[in-house]
Amino acid sequence: MDSQTPAAVVVLAAGAGTRMKSKLPKVLHPVCGQSMLVHAIGAAGETGTPEVVAVVRHEREQVVGHLAEHAPQVKIADQDEIPGTGRAVQCGLEQVAAETGTVLVTYGDVPLLQGDTLRALMEAHAGSGAKVSVLTAHLEDPTGYGRILRESDGGDVLGIVEHKDATEEQRAITEINSGIYAFDLDLLRTALARVTTDNAQGEMYLTDVLGIARELGHRVCAHPIDDIDQVEGANDRVQLSQLAREMNRRILERHMRAGVGIVDPETTWIDSTVTIGADTVIRPGVQLHGTTAIGADCEIGPDSTLTDITVGDGACVVRTHGSGASIGEGASVGPFTYLRPGTVLGAAGKIGGFCETKNAQIGDGAKVPHLSYVGDAQIGEGTNIGAATIFANYDGVNKHRTVVGKHVRVGSDNVLIAPVTIGDGAATGAGTTVLEDVAPGDLAINTVSQRTLEGWTLKNRAGTAAADAAAAARASHSTPTDTSTENGTEEKK
Repeated sequence: MDSQTPAAVVVLAAGAGTRMKSKLPKVLHPVCGQSMLVHAIGAAGETGTPEVVAVVRHEREQVVGHLAEHAPQVKIADQDEIPGTGRAVQCGLEQVAAETGTVLVTYGDVPLLQGDTLRALMEAHAGSGAKVSVLTAHLEDPTGYGRILRESDGGDVLGIVEHKDATEEQRAITEINSGIYAFDLDLLRTALARVTTDNAQGEMYLTDVLGIARELGHRVCAHPIDDIDQVEGANDRVQLSQLAREMNRRILERHMRAGVGIVDPETTWIDSTVTIGADTVIRPGVQLHGTTAIGADCEIGPDSTLTDITVGDGACVVRTHGSGASIGEGASVGPFTYLRPGTVLGAAGKIGGFCETKNAQIGDGAKVPHLSYVGDAQIGEGTNIGAATIFANYDGVNKHRTVVGKHVRVGSDNVLIAPVTIGDGAATGAGTTVLEDVAPGDLAINTVSQRTLEGWTLKNRAGTAAADAAAAARASHSTPTDTSTENGTEEKK
């Protein structure tokens, strides 16, 4: 392993995070599609390290379960009842297999931290010959942060003093400790064995390692960064929201620089896990979440929320809410459309306005244009589903599937009672309830002749606005008709 690759990265994730006021552990709160902890693990992994160790304690089972799902390669270390970051790191080192090399220490609540920054810290550490290097930043208001104490010439680091233990003179220092370090592994183990809890907080401070390193005659260096947001943590929901907005801004900027048009960044939210092709336009009010993958030359929005959805090149999705669906190349969806999991729309297909689909495979060029529900269905290529058609998939106990073949014409206001199959090239009439299979090329109809009862409103709704309107219309538009009497009521033939 080269000197610029850490032997291990220890990520501290044991804190309770009480200021979040949440049942969810602080490090599991999401920022742009991933938990803060998973963001931190991702940055650690980008260093090329063979070992990432997460130190856990508060709500251990939740945190460990989350890591098992999203970062199964991470080793777990349990912090005991002894408080403090020094003890947390000491517990983490018990899971580190390496005997020599450099160990990085980071935190589970700094979601904006980048792998490039950790690699730069490693490079600076390796080049300095120091046993300890700390990532620092200058803040206008450093309240609450540990302050960096340097030699009189501004050179090496003498130590770090926590805010609560600092003098007024020390609190005037603006260079703060990010809490992110590069340590020589042997020195770290030796120094931690000497750290005590003799301080205002009664904790094992990791910062005490710096002073011990100096006592042993080793250099301690600082590596300042200008991008302060990378080392900002989230202790409450206000800070969490601020970090999310900043991460979203960076995500949008990255996509725009890669050729994606984003009309209104202020109303657009895109998770860090989303991919978008060049020349796609994202209109206002769009949210893209999870594993959503948008192709090139698409138009998304306005006012659409897509989660774990694949959109092919050249597709158009307008005012749509959906998850777990796939939209083919050149297809169109919306407006006011609900795509539920299992929806697959083929190339050049259409799911139009006020439609809902679920577990439905809709073939190339097939169309469900308006006001329809398509559930548990397979629709062949080139088929057209008439307006207000319902795929009745549920019998009150079980769900059943409907199969509609290729180039079928389903009339408006149909109900297809599953399980049922309509063969290729078949058709159904308007208002048909399809109860039985329809063979290829057949026409299914079950309508009845229309009966018109003349004057029904005048006889049965006398004195109403409807009767008055009918009487006035009949008086001004007299139309001769053949009539007969049935049960005392005249009926048109």
